[in-house]
Amino acid sequence: MTAQAGTGRINQKQRTRTAIVAAARELIGTGAEVTMPLVARAALVSEATAYRYFPDLQSLISEALAGVWPSPAEALAPVADSADPVERTAFACEFLLRGVLAREGAVRAMIAATITKPAAATARPGIRFGLIDQALRPLDGTLGVTDPEAFAQLKRDLAVVVSAEALFTLMDLCGLDPQTAVASAVRTATTLTQAAVRTIE
Repeated sequence: MTAQAGTGRINQKQRTRTAIVAAARELIGTGAEVTMPLVARAALVSEATAYRYFPDLQSLISEALAGVWPSPAEALAPVADSADPVERTAFACEFLLRGVLAREGAVRAMIAATITKPAAATARPGIRFGLIDQALRPLDGTLGVTDPEAFAQLKRDLAVVVSAEALFTLMDLCGLDPQTAVASAVRTATTLTQAAVRTIE
């Protein structure tokens, strides 16, 4: 094989991979169901070809989502001047859950994959944790110092509520429409944070 032919093949592989990721990202952006056959069809490749580049749907979604979410500081920029952890937590919760709704099909696929393969959970973005840390910054020097365990517990409590799993439970099992489900989760996150703040007042 000539060097030129080798380079051409490498470039073709890169174009194929890029097309698959771009198709996945576009499909994710619709909020609709995301499957490997649908992505392959959108990328104009066979499903077998898609699997040659990505061993499973989870790895493809992970790459497609890379860089899509803003950093925690960027996400909470609208409340950057607020020193109220309750307000900041409410904003962070709503921000995350609305982002989940916008990418619902992909998020459900990721959750499904990690439920059946718990060891793969580390591949999930874990956006909530950075948002929670950023939201609770005003408590770093208060509750974080006076009662670090209570502070850590608050973060764990919020990780349960500020989550796609909580949102889908409210929608799928409690029968709430998406907007009401978001409002319910925000209310719970706010209540948890208010209770923690009262302990230091």
